[in-house]
Amino acid sequence: MERHIGVIFAGGVGTRMHSKERPKQFLELYNKPIIIHTLDVFQRCKEIDAIVVVCVEPWIQYLEDLLYQFRIDKVKKVVPGGKTGQLSIYNGLLAAKEVAEGNEAIVLIHDGVRPLITDEVLKNNIESVQIHGSAITTAKVKETIVVVNSDGAIDYVTDREKSRVAKAPQSFWLTDILSAHEQALSEGKNSFIDSCTMMQYYGKLMFLVDGPYDNIKITTPDDFYTMRAILEARENAQIYEYE
Repeated sequence: MERHIGVIFAGGVGTRMHSKERPKQFLELYNKPIIIHTLDVFQRCKEIDAIVVVCVEPWIQYLEDLLYQFRIDKVKKVVPGGKTGQLSIYNGLLAAKEVAEGNEAIVLIHDGVRPLITDEVLKNNIESVQIHGSAITTAKVKETIVVVNSDGAIDYVTDREKSRVAKAPQSFWLTDILSAHEQALSEGKNSFIDSCTMMQYYGKLMFLVDGPYDNIKITTPDDFYTMRAILEARENAQIYEYE
């Protein structure tokens, strides 16, 4: 039986957020930590069977308390991160393999601090993997993208219609992405920036799924305030819809 497993990366410590008390994924918006906003979407999606969370190790117990408090019962494993983002995701994939219990599985690899995803995005990721073997969530660019050379001069200007911003989730058959990770480790490579980059490096075809542009990753204080504004706008839209 095919299983669909969210692998959520919550291993960062948020140095660019300038948050001294807690990692950025545990900062609260509307009385709920950012990581819980993210997990809620996976929890409520009927197509998601289970969730694995990769968490910065000293905060694992804190996260487990939050999972109980907010009734996020699809999380089956919380595992510590590694020395790099790539190694952290690998830890999560190994946990997902255990959760799959020998069944064929699709993994949706996602940032814990990217909460503005939708049920539709998750479903489209699963469908793309079933058809094409991969799903890279993207968004159409709104401005012109230029590529610069090492001297800081413009090398070329990309065609905006053919340009996308890579976001998350990034989804694959579990066996395929695990195989790529194991090949990378066997070659001494442990710092791929994301799964899409790794899979393309090893010659895999990547298929995109368009998602909302506001599917932002909360990295800086500006991102935090942007997300708060978007959540407020969504809440107001629901209120006015039913007036």
